[in-house]
Amino acid sequence: MREMRSLREAADSQARFSRKDSISSSVLEIDSWMPSKLQAISPLMERLMRLVERSRSVPGEEFGVELALREALVNAVVHGNREHRETKVHIRCRCWPGKEISIVVTDQGKGFDFEKTAGHTVMSDPCSEQGRGIQLMKAYMDIVHFERGGSEVHMRKRLRTGPRS
Repeated sequence: MREMRSLREAADSQARFSRKDSISSSVLEIDSWMPSKLQAISPLMERLMRLVERSRSVPGEEFGVELALREALVNAVVHGNREHRETKVHIRCRCWPGKEISIVVTDQGKGFDFEKTAGHTVMSDPCSEQGRGIQLMKAYMDIVHFERGGSEVHMRKRLRTGPRS
């Protein structure tokens, strides 16, 4: 079964949601575009996190996923697209209930040198703002890596099974 729906809650954003069900599993896919405005982040985050919570892909880990996603969106808007009106941010999310969530955030900027920014972290200079969002993404997600010269961040969080230490 496959269904597609569009959200028209925010005139500036476009979203497509699909659910792929099979005998063994169900996957929720979210494909959305957001304008490069800081004001667009919170409304999109509210809708996305409601869907993530309902998917039950990583129950109990939603706070970390939300924080990492918010940091990725802020970085894409401010550093990637430099808040240019004509640019957008692309968000793709896949939720596997009871298993994991994977998120890709792509901006239309020129990218950045991850190695250079990684050297300016909270650990090396607590007063520095540079690299803090990346460190938060890495702290709350299991996998974080950059592609397309730094203009695309891939994040993954898996549900931990077994006893927590």
